[in-house]
Amino acid sequence: MITAATRPERPLDLIALGECMIELRADGPLGEAAHLTRACGGDTLNALVSAARLGSRCGFISRVGNDPFGHGLRRAWQAEGLDVTHAPLVDGENGVYFISLHADGEREFTYRRAGSAATHLSPADVDAAYVAASRTLLLSGVTQAISGSAQAATRHAAQLARQCGTRVAFDPNYRPRLWAACGGLDAARAALHELLPFVDLLLPSFPADAALLDHSALDPTPADAPAAARAFAALGVTVALKDGPHGAWLCGPHADPQHVPAPPVPDVLDTTGAGDAWNGAFLHALTHAHTPEQAARAAHACAAHAIRHRGALPPPPVPSRPHPETHA
Repeated sequence: MITAATRPERPLDLIALGECMIELRADGPLGEAAHLTRACGGDTLNALVSAARLGSRCGFISRVGNDPFGHGLRRAWQAEGLDVTHAPLVDGENGVYFISLHADGEREFTYRRAGSAATHLSPADVDAAYVAASRTLLLSGVTQAISGSAQAATRHAAQLARQCGTRVAFDPNYRPRLWAACGGLDAARAALHELLPFVDLLLPSFPADAALLDHSALDPTPADAPAAARAFAALGVTVALKDGPHGAWLCGPHADPQHVPAPPVPDVLDTTGAGDAWNGAFLHALTHAHTPEQAARAAHACAAHAIRHRGALPPPPVPSRPHPETHA
């Protein structure tokens, strides 16, 4: 069963290791776009922003290229309240991805990240004292997939966290096209299993991450979300499985999955980054002593806000105005 963090007070609530890329967004097919809107995004970075906007003290471990975008990226993260002392500017370029949302809701992506500054992440970039200063560390399968050294950094960070009592949350975030260049599905499965001994909380998505539920013992891949949650939990970890508009499933190694439905969102615009926003809000709530069910409901609300806006990082929610007092 997931429990609220009980670790001693630490300067940071949540840190994450990963990459952030420049987002260039079009309103129509990329090949015909006359204008592109610049933003940024990256799965663990998106989660940090989500948590920071709710009040968590967050920090990012990364490498930022000193190209024309680098200084602006770091300033934007600092403006969101993130600590960037472990996301230094280094020689190199930042990755770029292009995205378009077609009229039928289909998304079109293309990436330019090979050799980017973030792909050179290595164990040397992960400071043990910084990991020990945080209550939770968020890791991702995307970071594992961008390079061998980044995969080694992910493993090293998880090992350090286990040694110092920092909770490790891991989102496999399986992306077949990204893993295709470094061994495909078998490599993604191996990367998951090498990290599992250090993971306290697994944050997969259904159906995408169900492909990682290998081999002969689990074939065929579970065809429904509760079965997938149960299969992930059987690996010896506590699971919060995201099931898109159907909500989430919470499951421990020796418990049945608990369903937390998500309220309907009638005005969905773009689902990019919704799972990342969910992760950040969920971890924020757990760290601040909410029950897992309460945390999932808070995460649903953040994901609902994200999918009403374009891009990986939605604008901050507008605070609701208090009702004016009625005077006699």
